[in-house]
Amino acid sequence: MGRKKVSVIHENETGRNKEFRDNYRKTNMSKNEFVSEIRSGKYDNYHIRNINGVDTPVSNPDKSKNNNLG
Repeated sequence: MGRKKVSVIHENETGRNKEFRDNYRKTNMSKNEFVSEIRSGKYDNYHIRNINGVDTPVSNPDKSKNNNLG
């Protein structure tokens, strides 16, 4: 099994994902940076959901566990 494209590297005290790592580019991103990158089309296997008023990056549903955030 290959590695995940993006992993969560930091959550806040309530469990909300705050920082992410692009494992292929070897770069870290804040939640806001990742949201911007998704909106600009750089991560086509991810989309944004508004959860409790907060734009939240999520992976597109499919059968692969390899691209799930978490």
